[in-house]
Amino acid sequence: MIAILANPEQIGHRAEGHPERPERVVAILDAIKASQLGVAPEIAPAAPESMIQQVHDPHYVARLDRTSEAGGGYLDPDTYITPLSMRAARTAAGAVVEGVHRVLDGNVNHAVAVVRPPGHHAEHAQAMGFCLINNIAVGVIAARAKGIRRIAVLDFDVHHGNGTQHSFENDAEVFYASTHQYPYYPGTGAAGERGAHGNVLNVPLASGSGDALFLGAWEKKIGPALAAFHPELLLVSAGFDAHQDDPLAGLEVTTEGYRTLASLIKSWALAHTGGRTVWALEGGYNLQALGDSAVTCLEVLAADATEGDHRVDTAGDRGYNSGSPD
Repeated sequence: MIAILANPEQIGHRAEGHPERPERVVAILDAIKASQLGVAPEIAPAAPESMIQQVHDPHYVARLDRTSEAGGGYLDPDTYITPLSMRAARTAAGAVVEGVHRVLDGNVNHAVAVVRPPGHHAEHAQAMGFCLINNIAVGVIAARAKGIRRIAVLDFDVHHGNGTQHSFENDAEVFYASTHQYPYYPGTGAAGERGAHGNVLNVPLASGSGDALFLGAWEKKIGPALAAFHPELLLVSAGFDAHQDDPLAGLEVTTEGYRTLASLIKSWALAHTGGRTVWALEGGYNLQALGDSAVTCLEVLAADATEGDHRVDTAGDRGYNSGSPD
């Protein structure tokens, strides 16, 4: 069973000409509607403020609120805020919290937050990389509140999730693993960054890397490390900007590559966490590739557990109508 959670408030977070735009979520929701999944997205509530403030400096959150209320603007050359952005950010984090609750309460096996703004670059007291609130990090706090201790965060966005790593690199009970283009924005994520307890695993990939290197990193490096960690829950930062058609980066992952990765993640969940995963949308800026790749992963998660997962070939290279953003 699967839940898809969305935040209609995301439509109010937009800046003219910016690649991180409302159409990203609309493209995924439209692709879901046109698919055979038969699952309707549900509206997520805002995350509890107490959980947000366990991830972010309260003064930072208050500063974002003031900037938003004053009319917004650019916080850095890449990251903007509008008068409606903080409602969008709070409900994006809230979708992850709701997903954690649904999964841990046994209502579904998998929950997917199709939301924006994304979150994995947001630091304790700094917005960056299109991100305001670190949605996955708030999800870790939500899982802790439900008594879960050992949590793994798997991040396959093309950019390293600096904010998530820095949130938990000193926490022995959180394992953070990432594949990402390197060197590239944000400049973090070198293989030597291992965390205070060996709880961080970065697998940098050179520009031009395709399915073979991408999937090989997950199967041969991250999978064994994840098994050794013995997680109780998998949280997934699902960025689809490593796709070969994405305009913002240089990896060459295919839609079928994402299908295989989703199968791997599902198999790890079955092996280690009772089949429980919570996913949150991060990047992905080619609308066709984004919709196709997201639905491909959802199809894997929604498939009956008795169906065979795709093998990895590392030798070769409540309801929400998406409508219009306006």
